[in-house]
Amino acid sequence: MAKKITVLLFVLIFNLHGQDYFVRGTVYDFNSKTSLPFTSIRVLNTAFGTTSNKDGVFEIRLKKGKYALVASYMGYYSDTVTVDLNKTENGINFHLKETNINLPEIVILPGENPANAIIKKAILKKNLRNSKIKDFVYYAYTKGVLKTQSDVSNEGSVGSFSISTSKDTSTLTIAGILENESKGYFKQPNLKKDVIIARKQSANFSSQLNTITGGRLTQNFYNENINLFGKEVPGPLSEDALSYYYYYIKDRLMINNLPVYKIYMAPDYSSNPGLTGYIYIADSTFDLIKVELGLNRAANTGGLFESFAVGQQFELQSDSIMMPANYHINATLNIFNFAKIGFEILTSLNNYEINSGLKDDFFSKATITVLNDADKKDSLYWSNLQSIPNTDEEKTAYKRIDSVSSIKKTFWDNFSFLSTTIGINENISVSAPMGMYHFNKVEGHAIDYGIWGNGFLDQRLNANAIFNYGFADKRVKGLLYAEYLYGDYRTHEFSFYAFDKINKLFSESSNYNEMYSTLTALISKYDFNDYYYTKGFNFKYNGEIFPILAVKIGFENNTYSNAFTNSNVTWFYKKKSFSKNLPVIETKLNMISAGFTLDFRNYIEDGYFRRRIPNSKFNMMFNGNITYSNNNIMKSGLNFTKYEASLYGNFKTFRNAGLRYEVTGFYNEGYLPYQLLNSLSGNIAVTAKQNSFRTLRLNEYVGDRTLTAFFDHNFSDELFKMLHIPFLKDSEIQLNIFVNTALSTLSDKAKSILIKPSKTFDRPFFEAGFGLGHILFPIAIDFAWKLNHRGENNFSIGLNTFLIN
Repeated sequence: MAKKITVLLFVLIFNLHGQDYFVRGTVYDFNSKTSLPFTSIRVLNTAFGTTSNKDGVFEIRLKKGKYALVASYMGYYSDTVTVDLNKTENGINFHLKETNINLPEIVILPGENPANAIIKKAILKKNLRNSKIKDFVYYAYTKGVLKTQSDVSNEGSVGSFSISTSKDTSTLTIAGILENESKGYFKQPNLKKDVIIARKQSANFSSQLNTITGGRLTQNFYNENINLFGKEVPGPLSEDALSYYYYYIKDRLMINNLPVYKIYMAPDYSSNPGLTGYIYIADSTFDLIKVELGLNRAANTGGLFESFAVGQQFELQSDSIMMPANYHINATLNIFNFAKIGFEILTSLNNYEINSGLKDDFFSKATITVLNDADKKDSLYWSNLQSIPNTDEEKTAYKRIDSVSSIKKTFWDNFSFLSTTIGINENISVSAPMGMYHFNKVEGHAIDYGIWGNGFLDQRLNANAIFNYGFADKRVKGLLYAEYLYGDYRTHEFSFYAFDKINKLFSESSNYNEMYSTLTALISKYDFNDYYYTKGFNFKYNGEIFPILAVKIGFENNTYSNAFTNSNVTWFYKKKSFSKNLPVIETKLNMISAGFTLDFRNYIEDGYFRRRIPNSKFNMMFNGNITYSNNNIMKSGLNFTKYEASLYGNFKTFRNAGLRYEVTGFYNEGYLPYQLLNSLSGNIAVTAKQNSFRTLRLNEYVGDRTLTAFFDHNFSDELFKMLHIPFLKDSEIQLNIFVNTALSTLSDKAKSILIKPSKTFDRPFFEAGFGLGHILFPIAIDFAWKLNHRGENNFSIGLNTFLIN
């Protein structure tokens, strides 16, 4: 009996594999014999089909039987070929004849644009189409190709590639490829989910980068707004399209024996960001059939795109509903004539199931999920996958990249003077020269050396050890950190941290980077930080309990001791002295802490981790934390309970403008040592950091009961464009306005152990201002005014740049 079952299973498996047949071929222009890229190939009277690649080559997988295949390309008569599949591989070619239809004479009345009448009807048809769709499911194949000016090298770690600065910028070479198969789900009004079934990529790309799917990237030009790389513009058939775009009839063509209007579109005002190019509208049904569009200069931020072309074709599905059949982008970035980067993305969508009755609870915060075995699909699976054939260039690139990436790398292959770390292999890195030195008034010249290990045990174990020696304080310092990530998507973290190190006083509010503080100290003998020593250890757990809720709990043992100004070294100002280092309360604390995070953003489950992704319209996060120290129970040096909370996020206000906000609260009961008080985030002279008080100086106001709020509205350049302000509307100057407020007080118990007198705000403090910058430069100039509590520094001008943060 067992033998019969085995034979039956063998026959069944054999028959299942034997049902797959491939039809391969090329689509040609009948007269010129040139190939036609991105042609739609469909099985007649079904929802199944594919798209040819940029060389016009296609392949389609079918079961055994007789089929009629239809190739459709705008401006050509469709070609139908019948195939009778009786062998594994079958070859056919399509030869499409170009249409030649003369547009009948159109009587244009004064003040009337005939294209507008077509667009009005197309908008009505779009609304009818959208009203019919409750939900849909589809399959997608997506390919992404990255190109640079040089061949891929064996430098760097996995996921890296080189960008040449050669003078020869005329050609680009494939530097990386990714492909995936996904299944997409959509339900009105805006529920989306993509599941990546299979993925592969060239060896120099990490699989975690391969989450570009048909649903994540593909735009549907039937939508109201189109989002192209962060820039949202009205769609060609949006409700306000006729007031935003100008249209005119360019030609009339044929597709599937259906007359189609070829209509040119561009923004009415050149300063308004938008789409420009051609859309194709059926002249009897007024369906949108195809788009061939680019970005106007106003939508091409900084003019970085040397070229940009996006295309999409639609096919008729059940109930006369047009759905996207493909989507492709071809673009080249020119970065200040220093380097060129090109990328191509092609997605084929098919097998639609419309109005299948998807339930709301099917959708979750995970908008993209990679199946556990997506990276384990073998060559047989990929050879049988309904995909878009690789071009000869792509086939060659796969072999070249994979062979180069397999070469064993040495230490010197990864060496770079500009990097702070050097990769020894895929998991281990060490300090590079740029990360081995710093200077401050306590340690003087200091040498750092660290080793980092990441991604062990299937991306679950990370650890690092850093050692430091200061020649002025003559102390060896160091830290050891290890974390283990648990759960299917490593959403639970257990960590241990042991340390004997130097800390910046109120580092949370004075987070200038170490290179900047080193340079200011050496050049101008101005060290704006104060320091203290800490020694101890902590244990922590942090994990997601629900998709929007994470909790944390920990224990910390910490001994605090004073540091002193030991150095007088400088490149200049030999007679000048560094400021005296502020003292702290020397004590030993044992503390327990607990907290939570509410994060309402969606996320990607990339096969290893959950990665939060911002929403283009609204984001909000809320954090809370309690720290408890008690002398009697925990043998701690001081008794206190510290409460901290923060609410932050952003939301879109109009076009591409939006408001960012951050509200934080800090409240203490008990004897909180000076070094653990809350300092209002100020600035040193001539600088201005995001979410800081521009008119307050660093650590000027310190308290144990504080409330701060930062509101920053980033207009980008939208306000200047909307108002059509001469010069400014096309200048790409970025404008933001901000209003900040704070309360800061000290409790009697905190005052009783206060080391240094501190200013307080018993009544709310307000400041306001604005910033001006340019999209191409990483520096803005902020202007700020105190609205009350006036005294010193009532007006401030500062440079705002990520280079100092």
